[in-house]
Amino acid sequence: MLTFPPAVKVFVATQPIDGRKGAYSLAAMVRSVFSHDPFVGNLYVFFTRRLDRVRVLYWDRNGFALWTKRLEKGRFRAAMSPDGRLRASAIEYAELALVLEGIELAGGRRRARWVPRKASAVAMVKVLARVG
Repeated sequence: MLTFPPAVKVFVATQPIDGRKGAYSLAAMVRSVFSHDPFVGNLYVFFTRRLDRVRVLYWDRNGFALWTKRLEKGRFRAAMSPDGRLRASAIEYAELALVLEGIELAGGRRRARWVPRKASAVAMVKVLARVG
């Protein structure tokens, strides 16, 4: 399983890709089709046509890393674009973890959670700095 900070940005391709594509081909797709910079450190998730493989591309300080998971049985449940256009759909890292574990996102719902405002988070850091 991949381990990243929860704040990492995750983008999922809305159409399946050719599973033979390598890191450079996928990075070129990120730049040309999604208009994103592949060197930022975001995760880019691609599913193959049969939905039995997922590939995750990211920049790791000094090179591209390409992580692959192949299911021996079953298929991933990926939200594909009905119009057939390839785009990048943003999801949270927690949602990616659920998809990789085989949990469907369509039936679940996200519970309300408290999210600190940026101003209060900065104030909390200042308070903790004074205490420590």
